[in-house]
Amino acid sequence: MEYSRSGAMDVSLNIPAPAASMETMSEERMAIMISPRRAALIKSLSNKIMPVGFQNETPRTQPDPSSARRVAFPLIKKVVAELLGTFLLVFTVLSALIMNETHGGALGLLGVASTAGLAQVVIVLSLAHVSGGHLNPSISVAMAVFGHLPAAHLVPYVAGQLLGSIGASFAAKALYDPVNNLASTITTVPTIGPTEAFFIEFITTFTFLFVVTALATDPKAVSHLVAVGVGAVVMMSALISGKSTGASMNPARTLGAAIATGTYTKIWVYMVAPPLGGIAGAGAYTLLK
Repeated sequence: MEYSRSGAMDVSLNIPAPAASMETMSEERMAIMISPRRAALIKSLSNKIMPVGFQNETPRTQPDPSSARRVAFPLIKKVVAELLGTFLLVFTVLSALIMNETHGGALGLLGVASTAGLAQVVIVLSLAHVSGGHLNPSISVAMAVFGHLPAAHLVPYVAGQLLGSIGASFAAKALYDPVNNLASTITTVPTIGPTEAFFIEFITTFTFLFVVTALATDPKAVSHLVAVGVGAVVMMSALISGKSTGASMNPARTLGAAIATGTYTKIWVYMVAPPLGGIAGAGAYTLLK
């Protein structure tokens, strides 16, 4: 009885179609040689196309426990890069402000603005390939909102930026103290009304993120000039708003100096306007793409 069930298949192999060509005969023989069970298996596998490079891997029944560590480690490196980059940026800007104050305005507004812009250029060039070189919660929030930064990375990025700014502010205070009017020198306190300050910070950060989004996220843009573009827009904004709002555009920069000096005057302007302006600027360019 067993022989009769399997025999049908064996017999059919020995009966070629006399009128068929060699090609047709070959196809028929191949089709017959594949058992129904194997055919069903091939059909089920054909519906599960593996990405290139993974076809030869054996399926894993249990997740690799080291995979979580491999994912976490690059994130730690990125957060450390954001912390270090923000530290260097804020320390450089605060040092320029203090030097300008203690030496009777030797740098002037143009010198301080140029220092901030150059610092942004060199640090972004150094860290863009590691973490993106955000150095600013306004950038990280806008990138997360429009899908250019994983949502799970937002809080670690912002935490690293805040810690870097706070550390830089205390380092500047320790190195340059005593300095006359240190708080008024390094903090961003608006010299105009809070409403005017809010819209100036909103507009300058809008411009900042418009440029960042254009150069960093659009494949048609000249992406290798992103650091130059970012530095240029920081310098431009410092020239037009440095005397009125301090040209922060960066909640981390403002909060670090505020904590180090205990000065929180109208700080809400710098905590709210830059992130909103950043989202609006990134969104405006996204709509234009």
